Amino acid sequence: MVEAYKELNTDKKLVIAGGSSDTDEFTQEIKELAGDNVIFSGFVAGRMREELYSNAYIYTLPSDLEGMPLSLLEAMSYGNCCVVSDIAECAEVVEDKAVVFRKSDVGDLRENLQRLMDDDATVKKYKDDVADFICTKYSWDEVSRKTKKLYSRAMG
Repeated sequence: MVEAYKELNTDKKLVIAGGSSDTDEFTQEIKELAGDNVIFSGFVAGRMREELYSNAYIYTLPSDLEGMPLSLLEAMSYGNCCVVSDIAECAEVVEDKAVVFRKSDVGDLRENLQRLMDDDATVKKYKDDVADFICTKYSWDEVSRKTKKLYSRAMG
């Protein structure tokens, strides 16, 4: 992400939110590579997390490995234009409501991000379409109903 961002033609800042599961040495290396336009927020919760989701121009999840990414679901529920790697755990969640790039491909990520940075109308289209889609697809009421039905069938 940092490598792709550094090659973008943009005045927008990159915010990297969350903690790190990597070594302190690796984290420091990334921070040194990042430069001044990258903000490492650390773990965020509550109002700060709401502010980040609400004010993001683009939410990016460049993972090579994920489970069901709850941060992606949250970002989409806030109406964010999302860019995700093509791993099944992300691509199956977003369907056609986000931009998908080849995992680990810095060039493909950079190209997709730059295209969006240069095209506010496309970003707006993704933002307009995504919240209703994800909130319908992953409705707690629907999940609860299906879970109850599954348990009822299992109990006979």
